[in-house]
Amino acid sequence: MNPILIVEDEPKIAELLEKYLQNSGYETHWINDGLAVSDWMANNQPAMVLLDLMLPGKDGLEICKEIRQHSNIPVIMLTARVEEIDRLLGLELGADDYICKPFSPREVTARVKAVLRRTQPSPQADTSQQTSSPEESSRQLNLNRDHLTISLKGQNINLTRVEFELLEVLHSHPGRIYSRQQLMEHVYPDNRIVSDRTIDSHIKKLRKKINELDPEQELIHSVYSVGYKFEG
Repeated sequence: MNPILIVEDEPKIAELLEKYLQNSGYETHWINDGLAVSDWMANNQPAMVLLDLMLPGKDGLEICKEIRQHSNIPVIMLTARVEEIDRLLGLELGADDYICKPFSPREVTARVKAVLRRTQPSPQADTSQQTSSPEESSRQLNLNRDHLTISLKGQNINLTRVEFELLEVLHSHPGRIYSRQQLMEHVYPDNRIVSDRTIDSHIKKLRKKINELDPEQELIHSVYSVGYKFEG
């Protein structure tokens, strides 16, 4: 497996994370300056990025935004800023998870394993293969988990992992209404506390991306005071 990139400016925290991750069988690479991340990633492909929010040179939110412009590598944000808006902003920029400081290194290791487990490509989950004609296929919403893309009307668009997983569960049972709590449990199986605003924010961004492919139809519908459903 490719190394896990740790972007953290506090040496003691970085050393502790490296120790626990290496003991769990992962290779690691440590960077302590935000400005050095893009150059390293231009020549290397990490399995995941553990990204501190407050960094010298360039902060974690900006780095996460840059990563998402060209890559779907899993990103876990590490932050001592526990305000709701910071958490939400980190996830809106495409982070797969966040962990608040101070944290247990065992918790970080468990989160790393959980994110990697749910983001590993699965041939069974790849629904991009269709048996319909090209004309029919172009009118259907097709999901490709391996590349975190969706296609509609001959166009493709990239999703974040959270957006893809939300769409995948809704798309798998058209017409079924999912509550926000059910969607939270699907996307965050470790049962952390996540507000309704977080799910609503991801759905809003997901709708916007689908609308770019087909502005004439609404595929994800809100069910007042309950949740969401997919109707294609």
